[in-house]
Amino acid sequence: MKRSSFESMPCPMARALEHLSDGWNVLILREAFYGATRFDEFETGLGIATNTLSRRLKDLVAGGLLARRQYSSNPPRYEYLLTDKGRDLRPVMLALLEWGNKYEPRPGNSVVLTDTETGKPVVLQLIDAVTGERISARHKVRRRQANGKTVESFPFPENVRH
Repeated sequence: MKRSSFESMPCPMARALEHLSDGWNVLILREAFYGATRFDEFETGLGIATNTLSRRLKDLVAGGLLARRQYSSNPPRYEYLLTDKGRDLRPVMLALLEWGNKYEPRPGNSVVLTDTETGKPVVLQLIDAVTGERISARHKVRRRQANGKTVESFPFPENVRH
């Protein structure tokens, strides 16, 4: 069954999900961030069926997140490299890593973002790159509804009612 497409929706999050809504796509990108470039590296790292991997790599190339480049002509072999668009997902991938460690922990958190100089774990924080301020309740998402009305939303923890 083919899933619904979000590409015509006005919301940028919905359009981003066009590329990320399949779990295999996210895990393939994870492996690319870990340095995998070749089909067999993705297959080994993920334990994914070859037909599924082929389809997902094709989708990620078509979406502009990976580039396919031939590295051998006899026999023809290709590698898959992160594009600028794909590399720009790094903060999203790191946020997913941190979220997974917090809410789906495993003993010892085997995957942790660390500072290469100190060896200490890094705690991610979302900031405004212009001011350096932490994103907080005073920052809102402004969006236009279908009726043309502009609303502010996307509450942060300080102002979410439980």
